[in-house]
Amino acid sequence: MKKLIGVLFVLCLVFAVAACTATPPTPGPDAGNVTTPPVTPVTPDTPPVENPPETPDEFHIGMVTLTMSQSEDEFRGVEYLIDKYGKVENGGIIKHVVLPDNFAEELELVISMIAGLADDPLMKAVIVNKGVPGTAYAFQKIRQAGRGDIILMANLPQDYPNYLSITADIIVDEDYFARGYYDILRAKNMGAKTFVHMSFPRHMSIHVLAKRRAIYEQACKDLGLEFVFVTVPDPAGDIGVAGSQQAVFEMMPRLVDQYGKDAVFFTTNTALHEPLIKRVVELGALFLNQDYITPTCGYPGALGLDFTSMADDWPAIVKEIEEAVVTKGQSGRMGTWPYSSYYCGTLGLARLAMDMIEGKATGNAQKDIKAAFEAVTPGCGWHVDTYSAWNPHALNDEKLDNYFYLSMDTYIFGTGYSGVFNTPVPEKYFTIDP
Repeated sequence: MKKLIGVLFVLCLVFAVAACTATPPTPGPDAGNVTTPPVTPVTPDTPPVENPPETPDEFHIGMVTLTMSQSEDEFRGVEYLIDKYGKVENGGIIKHVVLPDNFAEELELVISMIAGLADDPLMKAVIVNKGVPGTAYAFQKIRQAGRGDIILMANLPQDYPNYLSITADIIVDEDYFARGYYDILRAKNMGAKTFVHMSFPRHMSIHVLAKRRAIYEQACKDLGLEFVFVTVPDPAGDIGVAGSQQAVFEMMPRLVDQYGKDAVFFTTNTALHEPLIKRVVELGALFLNQDYITPTCGYPGALGLDFTSMADDWPAIVKEIEEAVVTKGQSGRMGTWPYSSYYCGTLGLARLAMDMIEGKATGNAQKDIKAAFEAVTPGCGWHVDTYSAWNPHALNDEKLDNYFYLSMDTYIFGTGYSGVFNTPVPEKYFTIDP
C-alpha cells in the first residue's frame, strides 16, 4: 500500500509538470529517455547562497554519482577525492552516494538518496554528477528542510534548466556551441582546408547538435574552410554498431581521396571514432578531437593501446597516445581532449565547493569556475560561457545566472595546446540557430 501511494504521488507530480504552460528549452543529448522533470519546483523558503557567511572549522561534501559501470570517469573522480580527503565514515570530508543503475525507474529512491545528504549537520555542499532526472526535486527538498547553507551543484543536468536553476547554486554543462567556432579556428591553425562533419538524422534532430553543426558551417565560411556534411549509418539502426563501424572504415579512403589529406574528419557518434581515427592515421588525414570528451574515446582501439594500468592518469594517457601518433608521422595533425570532462566535473566542482566554503572564491561564478577547473587540470585552459549568452531568448527572457557552459582546450599531438581561447567568440555566433 505504501509503495502504491508513493507511485501515485510521483504520477501526480509529473501531471503537474504537464500542465505547465511555459515551454522549457530542449535538454542536451545526454538526457536519455526522460524528458520531463518530476515536479515544478517552487521558490524555496530558504534561498541558496553563493558563499557561506563564515568558514566552518569542519565540513563535509556529498558527491553523488552513478555506479562504476554506468559512469566510470565520474566514479573514479570521487575515488581520487576520497584518497586525498578521506571518507566521512573514516573522519574525512567526502560522502559518496552511489545511485542505482536503473535510476530512471527509481525516481523516489534517487530523490531520497540525494536529499538525505542534508541530514548531516556538517554537510556544506552536495554535487551531483551527472545531474540525473530527480536532481531538481531533491535540491528543492534540501532547501525546504531549511538547509540554505548547503551549496548545491550539478554537472551535465538532465532536468530542464529552468527547474533546476531555482534551487541549484551552480550548474555546468558541455559547451557544444563555443566549440562550434573554436573547433574550426583550431582546424584552420592546423592547416585544414575542409571540415568533414559525419553524422546521421537521429543526431541531427537533437537541437544542441544541430545548432553546433550550423555554427560549424558558418565558421567555415568565415574562416575560409569548406564545410562538408557526410551522412553515415546510425549505429542504433538496422546494421548495428559493427556494421556502422565497418561502413565508416570502408568509406574513408574515398573521402580522403575526394577532399584531400588536409581535411579534418569529425563524427558525432562515440562508436564511430575508432574506425575513423584508425583510417585517418593510415591515410594521413586530419583529426581534431572527439565528440565524446575524453582521450580514451577511439584512440585505444584505433592505435592498439592499453590504458588499464594508467586508470585516471590523464597526462600519462595523453603522452602514450602522442608517442604513437607522432611515430606514425601525424605530429601536428591529430588532437584530443586531454582530460575526461566527466572526471573533471567531479574534481572541478569539488574544488569550487571547497573554495566557496573556505571563503577563497571571488563571488564571480564564471571566473571561479574557470579557476577551479584549471586548478585540477594543470596546463589545460578552460572556456566558460553563460547559459543566457547562447540562449538569449530562452524561457521568455528569463536569464539563468547560475548555469554555465564549459569547454577545455584541445591538445594537438606533437605541438601542444591549441591556445584558441585567447580569441573571443564573435558576437554573431550567439544568435545562430539551425
